[in-house]
Amino acid sequence: MVIKKYIAATENEAIALAKAELGEDVTIMNIKENNPKGLSKLFKKSSVEVTAAVDDVKKEQVRPESKPAAADFEKLQQALDAGRFKPASDSKNARIEENKERLVRNNQIIRDNVLDIVSDKIDSNNEIEQKLNTLQDLIEKQMAASVKDEQQKYDKKEDKNKAYLDLIRRQLLDNDVEMSYIEQIIDDIKGSIGSNSSLDNILAGVYQKIVLKIGQPHLIDTQNKKTRFIFFIGPTGVGKTTTIAKIASTMKLSKKVKVALVTSDTYRIAAVEQLRTYANILSIPLKVVYTAEEMENIRDELIDYDLVLIDTAGRSHNNVEQKEDLIKLLGAIPQDEQEVYLVLSSTTKYKDLVRISQTYSEMTKYNLIFTKLDETDTIGNIYNLRVLTSAPLSYATWGQNVPDDIGKFNAQKIAKQLLGGNG
Repeated sequence: MVIKKYIAATENEAIALAKAELGEDVTIMNIKENNPKGLSKLFKKSSVEVTAAVDDVKKEQVRPESKPAAADFEKLQQALDAGRFKPASDSKNARIEENKERLVRNNQIIRDNVLDIVSDKIDSNNEIEQKLNTLQDLIEKQMAASVKDEQQKYDKKEDKNKAYLDLIRRQLLDNDVEMSYIEQIIDDIKGSIGSNSSLDNILAGVYQKIVLKIGQPHLIDTQNKKTRFIFFIGPTGVGKTTTIAKIASTMKLSKKVKVALVTSDTYRIAAVEQLRTYANILSIPLKVVYTAEEMENIRDELIDYDLVLIDTAGRSHNNVEQKEDLIKLLGAIPQDEQEVYLVLSSTTKYKDLVRISQTYSEMTKYNLIFTKLDETDTIGNIYNLRVLTSAPLSYATWGQNVPDDIGKFNAQKIAKQLLGGNG
């Protein structure tokens, strides 16, 4: 009996090879599917191995020259020409040829120099695995190089954005904006900017966030039908009296509002006389009060006026007695009839502004007025305090001219100045 093995891509092809060589009476003894494992599956396709047998006598009967034999030979030749035939894998030469074919095929999808690692002889399965491992190393190196290139491109984009954001950080720091507030802004916009944004796009995002944080200014309402009592509080030397004179002039001359003045700043005689001078020029009444009880009486006297602007004495945020006096004065007017404006100098250090604002926050809610903007080149403190206290910005003043050097806060202008523009 003759026993041989045939390998082909499919079972039918393997059986056809067996019949072509051994004849139609061939007996199929075993059919085995060869599925590559491990690294081999990267380079080797699945195949079918057929073990066929034929009786020696029958084989001799087939061999005489006859038409069927010629036909079988032609089938075999066609199979060989079509490249479908592979020598049985139980021979050493067959294994060599099979592995050489596989490595040559793989060469088409890896690199030309892969052939340099192929030996003409493969003596064992260990050597085959060694070759496969070498090929895998080459693939991994190529993949690593590709990933590295992509990462470098990504890093360049990220570095570009980082450079722009660092530039904006420095600009805001130069304007005395607190670092924690800068990081809040940048964190807010990171999710909305692309990986390769232009400086203009990033600036626009930061600008928009600053404008939103600042918000719209809160101004004195002149349309209210009830009398409004407007308190101006704050430390000494910030320009409360001059600010009141500017607002009173604007209200009386431009808006045609009935205005009255009240001062409780009896600690400074000059402050009373200064306010009296403005009152005489504007032809509006001025009342002086010393106690909270007198403030209650003044309320009844001035009930026919639209606005009553009240100047208070400068208070030390460390003086408990002065704080209690101010609380009593504020308490003399019902909450629904009053508004409070904390007047601060833009030249004051931020740490001091924090302490001052916290002290007044313990007494009442307030809106923010900043004075002396002409005496500083940085306005970061204004933004810082707005974010810290959540108190609305209202008016800004610069210079001593009454009533000209005053205006409402403009969020767009502040944002431009903080980012290095002219505002």
